[in-house]
Amino acid sequence: MKITDIETIVLRQKDVLPIGDGTQDCLILKVHTDENITGIGEVHTCPTVAQAVINAPLSHAAVAGLKEIVVGEDPFETEHLWEKMYRQTQTFGRRGIVIHALSGVDMALWDIKGKALGLPIYKLLGGSGFKEVAAYASILLPDDSAEVENYVKALVEQGFKAIKLGWGSLTDNIHDSKPLIEKAKAAAGEEVKLMVDIGMGLDLSTAMEMAGWCQALGVYFLEEPLSCDDLSGYAALCDSLEMPIASGEKETTRWGFRDLIIHGHLDILQPDIARCGGISEAKKIVDLCSVHHRQCIPHCWSSDILVAATLQLTASAPGIELLEFCMADTPIRKYLAGQPIRAVNGTVKVPEAPGLGIELNEDFIKSIRQ
Repeated sequence: MKITDIETIVLRQKDVLPIGDGTQDCLILKVHTDENITGIGEVHTCPTVAQAVINAPLSHAAVAGLKEIVVGEDPFETEHLWEKMYRQTQTFGRRGIVIHALSGVDMALWDIKGKALGLPIYKLLGGSGFKEVAAYASILLPDDSAEVENYVKALVEQGFKAIKLGWGSLTDNIHDSKPLIEKAKAAAGEEVKLMVDIGMGLDLSTAMEMAGWCQALGVYFLEEPLSCDDLSGYAALCDSLEMPIASGEKETTRWGFRDLIIHGHLDILQPDIARCGGISEAKKIVDLCSVHHRQCIPHCWSSDILVAATLQLTASAPGIELLEFCMADTPIRKYLAGQPIRAVNGTVKVPEAPGLGIELNEDFIKSIRQ
């Protein structure tokens, strides 16, 4: 089998707002082969920039578009192709947007392998025997106390045993956010884990104050209270607390996560399969977390393509205990899959169909593609 083309499809809703919601647009990939098996993938980044990374023509030995690199290759050779893409983009890659784009290609290659063999990806990764995953509802923090209380209570009634509030109305002035988080904790009750995602990079003293307050309140973990590059700050913060600190959604490759562990002392690592290097690299990051006795809870705030990929990885890694389940009310989040993935009583079933286990809603894609 040989790769014949990479088709890039930019999806974008009509009105995109400057808020912390990455489900307003996306780049999906279709990797075509000469045996009429097509793999699908997603790139969770700026869609048009990643599209250019894939479609760029050859410049020289270490600067080439990803399509140029993989067309004509055997899609089963995922390790070889990962290294080839990484090495032949090193002048303008190694981290950031190139690895994001590579992630979508790698995801699609695994989808091809699963489809060709008639197996879901988790079985190709080793499997684990469980058929569903506990999910936490991930939402933007509402604007007022009444809205927070109603939303959290509704999620608890839906069966979620864990809820994360982030971005939304959070500001650098943590005192403005405290009443909302207190209301959320009261509405969640003692049996439901509550997490808080700062996501904006506070200064260390403010992060220390916020983390100490969250720990006293009983927050399960605090996410991204510092800049993702402030490794010394993270080390100081993590070493001073019993409450876990999480980060990693903006990080790429096993080397980046090695630094978060070794130099940042992070307790919970959050690789995003559509950013960190795809399924191939995410599996290595999961293993790295295991070696260093760190918890891995992948970041998963995008379409059902990413949800399916995260479920496949999770079902192959017993150490991953939670699935982030994005509750954004956007067309891409709701309609991209032919059969949308849903949480029922706080759990999500692992797709059992070959590959990623999902098919795309082509009519919806036609209506929203750019």
